[in-house]
Amino acid sequence: MKGFVKNAERRFIWRSEISGMRARARGLLSLFALLSAWGMFCTCAAELVMERSDHLQNALDRAVQETVSAFSDKNLRTNELAVTLLDLREASHVTAASHRGDVRIYPASVIKLFYLVAAHQWMEDGKIAETPELRRALHDMIVDSYNEATHYVVDLITGTTSGPELPADEMVQWENKRNVINRYFASRGYANINVNQKPWCEGPYGRERAFVGEKFTNRNALTTDATARLLGEIALERAVSPARSAQMLDLLKRDPTAPGSDPDDQARGFTGSALPPGAKLWSKAGWTSETRHDAAYIELPDGTKFVLVTFTVGHANDREIIPSLARKVMGELKNETNSAPKK
Repeated sequence: MKGFVKNAERRFIWRSEISGMRARARGLLSLFALLSAWGMFCTCAAELVMERSDHLQNALDRAVQETVSAFSDKNLRTNELAVTLLDLREASHVTAASHRGDVRIYPASVIKLFYLVAAHQWMEDGKIAETPELRRALHDMIVDSYNEATHYVVDLITGTTSGPELPADEMVQWENKRNVINRYFASRGYANINVNQKPWCEGPYGRERAFVGEKFTNRNALTTDATARLLGEIALERAVSPARSAQMLDLLKRDPTAPGSDPDDQARGFTGSALPPGAKLWSKAGWTSETRHDAAYIELPDGTKFVLVTFTVGHANDREIIPSLARKVMGELKNETNSAPKK
């Protein structure tokens, strides 16, 4: 009888342990699913660490003040500019400076830079197929800045589509799917941004109009700090993977010397017009009736490498502010190079 009791106790303990192991396994699976939904389990490249530099900050402050003074006749004010500068000359020691770099601003087509990275992450993780049609859409979204191509990319990576209004319960599910891009970037430490809306020429309508909010409180928003970090990660091949970063750079490549008649072309109508001969440019610009922005990665003939993200508000039709600021920044970086002690 005592042996029977002991065997029964052993069976009870064994079953309890098995039950506990199953419960823990279910818990781990649930946690894995939750973190996967939040974008935590992904094959992300190393995060870009940026060190704030007083020296670089002083240089940027001078460039901003000189630009504001130069455009005083246009009533340009310091609170109508947001700028972030990253010095990439030492890939292992990236320094940063900013002017209102943490202020949320409607990004116009600069938002497409974030959708480009998300699409490549999804392809890398096997969540979406790498098809010729997706490649065509990514090209048109970045090279030509087509909104229609962007709509296709956003639909694909979020599993949502535009259309008529939805019942409340279905709308909640739709919004949760659309916010997957926000969750992905939040999992990578990006804060104070909103990347869940399609860009429109006319519109939005239906469920898209409801999603953006009655007073457009849910519209896209970026900071120049977040934008500069993302472009810096692409430039240093730390976005998703080195191979995918290289593919993204191929789409962002601009030639400011190429002939063209469009004064607002991404290669010539923004930072590109300020570059000296021999400079290389990768960029994504954005332009609306109220904003004019550019996110640029630049390599100068003397070896200087930097990211300069400039957002302007209230001066959308002024083509000179962004290149003027870029010239002043390049002047400051050149002075710094010339004044550095020789090794």
